[in-house]
Amino acid sequence: MTRIAPASLPRTLALAYALLIAYACLHPLTGWQASGLPLFDYLIAPWPKYFILEDFVFNILGYLPFGFLAAAAMPATWPAWRGIALATLLAGLLSLGLETAQNLLPSRIASNLDLGGNILGGLLGALLGVRWGQAWFGARGFFHRWRAEWVIGGRTGEAGLILLGLWLLGQLSATDLLFSSGDLRSLLGIAAPLAFQPERFIAFDAALTAASILAVGLFARCMMRGRNPLPIVLLLALGIGAKSLATATFFEPGAPLAWLTPGAERGLVIGGALLTLTLLLPRLLQHALAGTALLVATALVNLMPENPYLAYNQRLAQYSNILNFHGLTELVDSLWPFVALAYLSALGLWRGEHLTARAGPARRGL
Repeated sequence: MTRIAPASLPRTLALAYALLIAYACLHPLTGWQASGLPLFDYLIAPWPKYFILEDFVFNILGYLPFGFLAAAAMPATWPAWRGIALATLLAGLLSLGLETAQNLLPSRIASNLDLGGNILGGLLGALLGVRWGQAWFGARGFFHRWRAEWVIGGRTGEAGLILLGLWLLGQLSATDLLFSSGDLRSLLGIAAPLAFQPERFIAFDAALTAASILAVGLFARCMMRGRNPLPIVLLLALGIGAKSLATATFFEPGAPLAWLTPGAERGLVIGGALLTLTLLLPRLLQHALAGTALLVATALVNLMPENPYLAYNQRLAQYSNILNFHGLTELVDSLWPFVALAYLSALGLWRGEHLTARAGPARRGL
């Protein structure tokens, strides 16, 4: 496997993050039409009549990681001012392009205030990236050392890390189901095929939670070096934290443990036990079980009855950026298992070729 330069990871992450920003800003990506107004008139618009501080802060925070990653991807030999200037310029150009494109979407409003918040977020991120980027992503940085020790090398390892990051992002979606993903039914507006019954919901919830824990845990194991389960435990803990934050934000009352239903409790116990046992199996079997568990969990989430006892927080409707973020997490959550299955297939093919290449010389030596 070709060795990847340290700057490759922040560059890849910055590109992936830019694509996520683009989707969130242009969601729902339908109804494109010219408004009849000059595209850049919003740049000289006066201060808006209605100002929502939360939206402005969200615009700053949304571009801060991009500025950080862009600055961290700059050559270490560059002076600090050049990295800050270029990272901020990239953030500004990205925001300018997306804000201008919003003029063609009837459901969106281009705003110079949003553009200013995005540039400020990119600048703050760039300042942090110049200060801490090398410590995190440099040749001797934390992530480079951590990845060399724990994650398979090359682009394959980078793609796996990005997929795990997207899985965590998907856990911030507005659903009470722990670790669920692949819900095409909600994405396409299809009604639940089964009516809600308490016993049925608990059984589905337990099976879905167990299958999801097994799928995500083994997926992470397939891209890891060694047998230490600590990174898998940390990943699942982060997933629980993300889901707790989502349920506290999107549902009323804002209970962070709304996902901890009787079915989820059983699923955590069953899934944890199954994952512990399967981590003792050979890598080839773990790979096969990861794909099977992904398929099972995806089928279950699309058959799952709706939970009628959780009410969506309607006050969030006034915050456009919250709704855009919800659209982004819903898309990521719905498509993640299918991309993960493709990744596992490619990873299995690559490993099969390497095993064949190793076995060839051995057979010729007999």
